Amino acid sequence: MRNYLMVGLVLVTFFVISFLTNIIGPLVPDIIRDFGINQTLAGILIASFFIAYGVMSIPAGILVEKWGEKGVMLAAFLIASISALVFALTPTYPVYAISLFVIGCGMAMLQVAINPLLRVAGGEEHFAFNSVLGQLFFGLASFLSPLVYSYVVQDLSTGDSSVFRSLGALLPPDLPWISLYWLFAITSLLMVFAISFIKFPKVQRQEDEKVGAWATHISLLKNPITLLYFAGIFCYVGFEQGTANWISQYLLTYHQYDPLIEGARAVSWFWGLMTAGTVLGLVLLKFIDSRKVLTGFILAAILCLSIALFSSGPVALIAFPMVGFFASVMWSVIISLALNSASSHHGSLSGILVTGIAGGAIIPLTVGWIGDLAGLKTGMLFLYLPLCYILSIGFWAKPLINNRTIS
Repeated sequence: MRNYLMVGLVLVTFFVISFLTNIIGPLVPDIIRDFGINQTLAGILIASFFIAYGVMSIPAGILVEKWGEKGVMLAAFLIASISALVFALTPTYPVYAISLFVIGCGMAMLQVAINPLLRVAGGEEHFAFNSVLGQLFFGLASFLSPLVYSYVVQDLSTGDSSVFRSLGALLPPDLPWISLYWLFAITSLLMVFAISFIKFPKVQRQEDEKVGAWATHISLLKNPITLLYFAGIFCYVGFEQGTANWISQYLLTYHQYDPLIEGARAVSWFWGLMTAGTVLGLVLLKFIDSRKVLTGFILAAILCLSIALFSSGPVALIAFPMVGFFASVMWSVIISLALNSASSHHGSLSGILVTGIAGGAIIPLTVGWIGDLAGLKTGMLFLYLPLCYILSIGFWAKPLINNRTIS
């Protein structure tokens, strides 16, 4: 029997995860200016959030089996709320780095908990549809978060809203963007209260959702195919975050666009068009082999990135979001190719692949480090390396099962 309340809770959770995750990019210019740091140190902040996924993904699966989905979700939102509140009250660089790591751990716990919950609450026969719906909520939050940042900071500056005027009294006068972390703390705490009063269904985990023993993980890690696909996820998330998190700073540095207006809008459309590209990708995968879809989208992403980096400001404002459009199918195709290349232990393999999200820590940090040494444009040229690796997957992947297409 379908539990629409639980489906709604999972969709809201997708939204909150995305909002907390993808707000960092628009904030980068403010972070660099207000904390007086260089691009490498800004990259470390991004790394502290995404390395948490690499640290927590497999342990989170073990915690879900021990505590259940409700217990893990309560713990995740509670630690996210406390961490956001600590930073809001003590807005310094070291506290920010630690807070982002802890928030990232909470988001990793949520990611592991909600997918099996969605399968049970929405019904197995509707799981594919609900999963796509979850990704649309995820994309909607990514699209809205830069716009919310722009609205809140501008409103605090003008003092038009009594609500934000009250919030402004709690903020350092020169750090209006800290207001977002007050909102995060309150939102996460509200999620804790909401979850506390909701009865969760019993989740009977399927074999491919179970976390295997450490011996199973070690066996999988000895398989070169596992490592190749892990590298694919690592490169994809690194490329995605390495682009999104530096767009606003790039537009400021080379085209003098305001991060609060044009920069936030460009990042917003990067995520918005990624959501639109996902819908197109779903249609194409019904007619074309997934490896060909992956190859075509990556070549288009390389072209758009090149246009963004070597064109005028107005063109870059369009080209950067189009990179997001063509990055849209990479995650789902790489994951499906990886799982379809294994005959067993899909749950353990999924856990290993998800730790590849740590690429979102390393590659943006590398871009910032190179940017300090040779300029941000040179730093962003590094993004061609992960793109080329992902492109190679379309040529060497040999799944046991191909995606079914309409003849």
